[in-house]
Amino acid sequence: MRLVKIVERLLVAIPIMTGVAVIVFFFMRLTPGDPVDIMMGQGGAVSAGEMERLRSEFNLDKPLHEQLAIFLLDLARGDMGNSFTRQRPVAQLIAERLPATIELALGALIFGLLVAFPIGIISAVRQNSLTDRLSMAGAFLGISMPPFWLGILLILIFSVHLKWLPVQGRIGSDVHLTTITGFYVLDSLLTGNREALVSSLRHLVLPSVTLGAAVAAIVARVLRSSMLECLRSDYVKLARAKGVSEFSTVAKHALRNALIPTVTVVGLQVGVLLGGNMIVEAVFGWPGLGRLVVDAIFARDFPLVQGAVMVYAFTFVAANLVVDVLYTYLNPKIEM
Repeated sequence: MRLVKIVERLLVAIPIMTGVAVIVFFFMRLTPGDPVDIMMGQGGAVSAGEMERLRSEFNLDKPLHEQLAIFLLDLARGDMGNSFTRQRPVAQLIAERLPATIELALGALIFGLLVAFPIGIISAVRQNSLTDRLSMAGAFLGISMPPFWLGILLILIFSVHLKWLPVQGRIGSDVHLTTITGFYVLDSLLTGNREALVSSLRHLVLPSVTLGAAVAAIVARVLRSSMLECLRSDYVKLARAKGVSEFSTVAKHALRNALIPTVTVVGLQVGVLLGGNMIVEAVFGWPGLGRLVVDAIFARDFPLVQGAVMVYAFTFVAANLVVDVLYTYLNPKIEM
C-alpha cells in the first residue's frame, strides 16, 4: 500500500515539474537582454550574419511556442541542452558543480540539526527559564540575520583576526586530492588522504555555519513549540502519573510526537539549503551550482538556468516525498 502511494506521488510530481519548466522558460525570456547580444558584446564586434547564425543555432529565431515545445521534448528525453556561453552540455556542467552544493547543504543541515535539537528540547523542558529566553533570543537573531552579513562577520573573526579557518574555496591550493565522487570530504575518506580531509573540513566550517544558522533557528523554534504542546498532553501527564522517569517521558512520548511537524520543516529546509545558497557560495567563493546559476542569469544563458531550476524543483519534490514517507513511520495513523 505504501509503495502504491509513493508511485502516486511520483505521478503527481510530473505536472508539477512541467509547470515549473514552463514558468522558468517564460521568466527567462521576459527578462531584458538578448543572449546573443550579451555574448557578442563580450567577444567584440561581429557581423550581423554571425549573430543570426547563433540565434538559429540556439533556436532563438523560432516563435516562443516552438521554443517551448523543443525545450519540453528535450527535457522529457533527459536532455537539458547546451549552455549558450560555455558551449557544453548543461547536464555535465550541473553534474560538476552539484556535489559541492550538496556537500555544503549537508554540512549546513548537520550543523543546524545538532544545534537545534538540544536547544529546542531544553527550552521546552525548561520553559520560561533563563536558558529558554536566551535560546529563543538567539533563534530570533539567527532567523533575522542576513546570511551574507553573518558570513562576512565570521570571516572577519575566524579568518582575518584569529586566522583559524580559510576564507574561500573547498580545499587548500597546496593539497592534492584524487576526486572520485566530487564530495571532497567523502573522497578524502575513500582515498585515505588525511591532509585533504582536514583541509576540506576546515574549508567547510564557515559556509556551513553561515548557511545552517537559519536552519538551526527555525527548527529549534518549531521543535520547542511542538514539544510544549506534547508535554501538556494527557498521555504525557498519564506517563508521569505512572512514575515514568522524566527522561523517558520526554524522549519516548513527547519528542516522538513533536518530531512530526518538525520533520516537515526540516524537509522544506533541505530544499532551501540546496536552492538558496547562492549568496553564501558567492561570499565564500564556493564553486557550487549557486554561483554557476548567478553567472548564467547575468549572461542570459537560458538552458543553464532552466536546467538548474529543474534540479532545484526536483529536490523540493523529492524532499516532500521523503517527509511523507517519514510521516507514516513516525505516526502509522497518518496515511500518505
